[in-house]
Amino acid sequence: MYRFQTSPQRIPGKKLWVSLLLFLFLILLFTLGTSSLSENTVRRQKESLTQALNRDITYCYATTGRYPESLEAIKKDYGLIYDDSLFFVDYRTQGSNIYPEVTIIERGR
Repeated sequence: MYRFQTSPQRIPGKKLWVSLLLFLFLILLFTLGTSSLSENTVRRQKESLTQALNRDITYCYATTGRYPESLEAIKKDYGLIYDDSLFFVDYRTQGSNIYPEVTIIERGR
């Protein structure tokens, strides 16, 4: 009766390959997740820096009647702190009563 039945052929190391592929998939998933979190954090830091600069510029104009002359003045007088190695801030004034042009550029990592 069992003459035409064959036992299933086992592939040597099949479990090892499945485990290895699963492990590599999990590593890839973890790497992509941390990369996404890092990008999201930098984006939020840039938004926060933009809001802080706008707030300090507006506060300076409201209290003194003129806009800050330089980025260094904002740092000194209003305590602006940011990561210089992560962001480049271009601050250009056009006059004491014209809102300055502020550009924030993310530096390459």
